[in-house]
Amino acid sequence: MAERRKCIVTLSLVSLCLICIAGCGQSHASKQLQRLFADQWQFTMKESPLFATRTGDNRYNDKLPVVSEQDAKRKNERNREFLDRLITIDRNKLNPAEQLDYDIFKRLREDGLKEFEFQTYLMPVTQMGGFHTSFAELPDNVPLNNVKDYENYIARLNGFESYAQQHIDLMRLGLQRGYVVPQVVLTGMEQSIQAHIVDDPNESLLFKPFREFPKIINAKDRLRLTEAGSKAINQSVVPGYKAFLKFMVDEYIPAARKDVAASSLPNGRAFYEFCVSSTTTLDVTPQQVHDIGLAEVKRIKAEMSQIAAKCGYENDMNGFERFLAASDRFSVSTPQQLLKEISFIAKKTDGSLPKLFKTLPRMPFGIKEVPAYLAPKTAKAYYTLPAGDGTRAGFYNINTYDLQSQHLYTLTALTLHETVPGHHLQIALQQELKDVPVFRRYAHFTAFVEGWALYAERLGLEMNMYDDPNNDFGRLTLEMWRACRLVVDTGIHSLGWSREKAIDYMMENTFMPRQAVTVEVDRYIVWPGQALAYKMGELKIRELRQSAETQLGEKFDVRDFHDCVLCNGSVPLDILEHNVKTWIKQRQAGN
Repeated sequence: MAERRKCIVTLSLVSLCLICIAGCGQSHASKQLQRLFADQWQFTMKESPLFATRTGDNRYNDKLPVVSEQDAKRKNERNREFLDRLITIDRNKLNPAEQLDYDIFKRLREDGLKEFEFQTYLMPVTQMGGFHTSFAELPDNVPLNNVKDYENYIARLNGFESYAQQHIDLMRLGLQRGYVVPQVVLTGMEQSIQAHIVDDPNESLLFKPFREFPKIINAKDRLRLTEAGSKAINQSVVPGYKAFLKFMVDEYIPAARKDVAASSLPNGRAFYEFCVSSTTTLDVTPQQVHDIGLAEVKRIKAEMSQIAAKCGYENDMNGFERFLAASDRFSVSTPQQLLKEISFIAKKTDGSLPKLFKTLPRMPFGIKEVPAYLAPKTAKAYYTLPAGDGTRAGFYNINTYDLQSQHLYTLTALTLHETVPGHHLQIALQQELKDVPVFRRYAHFTAFVEGWALYAERLGLEMNMYDDPNNDFGRLTLEMWRACRLVVDTGIHSLGWSREKAIDYMMENTFMPRQAVTVEVDRYIVWPGQALAYKMGELKIRELRQSAETQLGEKFDVRDFHDCVLCNGSVPLDILEHNVKTWIKQRQAGN
């Protein structure tokens, strides 16, 4: 298992003596902190039963969350109470590891309070997903090992109609106040709802558990559970999806806002500035991020031109891209071919990990296709976390809807990003940390998580994964995509760009098919600031590594550096910088 905080400064003998002198005071502060963490976690488990199930806490496996403005306000007040309790604890009387816990807990609480002010809870659904898509994946995310598990599952099916109505009521309130998703991105999202409205419960994705039972369940119980499950789908699930579809088609989409910018929301400019600072965990303005993006686009384009020239396309990068896109060598004709290519890359990557990493996760990952009902409106690939109790692996979900956009020359970088040494390695390792408060195992700072995954794509150079220059061009293609995000996201939400201008900019600079570009731009529209995390996080990690290499010289060990970055879990970038600087000082001192 991963050791914790390898880059936190080791206490000197003097410090240890001071701790002994402080004695009871520090012990009391530590106890206060641990009690606070435990209380907040128990509150989270009770209020978020679906999340609780994913972490391996099975006490609420028959429950769905309660969704209403009243409950949002109540949860926000509890969040405020937790923060108030935190600041009464004397941070100076905590040891360095506890101070790190303190700072991260404080950041999470403060960001939650700030976000609540912008009433984002009134926009719980986008074209990319929401309760209606995550609920359809319930069979893959809950335990189904015995009769009690099945009864819990059926209880959740029976609760869906009310769950859907709660979301409808909340979104109606959003319509009244102007907190609503832009209309243009909602075109076609009916498919993600319609797919779950079936005449025969056997056709529902949620019927899957009743097709094959564990051997421990006898025939009589199987019949009873199947009948109860079918009834729940007919009388709760299908009516819930029907009501939600009617609401979306008749009320929500027609009344959705016409402007795509977050700045068009109530107090929207302040909201976007919050999105930028919260997502990047850096003190930067939208204009600064925009300028960084423009510089990165210029740099990456020059590197791509060099590779094109080496391959015989000097001063003709567009011609080189057309060659790659048209070549049968870099395309597949069936989803099965794509999955096989990915599997080979993933296994090849596994063999290169030990030379760059000392600490690796125990949990493996699998590969599966993005569900057909979701594929047209979602990303080319995404990662699904393992179960917190170790009963389910992580998964690399690959979109096979538009095979023409899945060019094989980009597949190596994409796979490194989503699996190892990217998302799976980082997230599974974090979930396996043993000597951290439990909330730290699931804390998610997007700039760290996505920044690491983009950094992992570049690690492919050190792993000899881009021995073919075409694949290295593919890596740069994906890096260009992330650099353009800095330009386009800030352009849309802060600088007055239209959706069409954003699409044109992406088309001009990324070589992505128009279908993929449109899906991406629509994602930035409904998820303001999130797309900034990738490049801003990667740039910070690269900056810190360069600093460590320069200062340490021969003492630099990349495996130790990666332990320093990863073995504290996901942290804000300012804390990551502090951790790395502390590690550098320790190495310089010979510790």
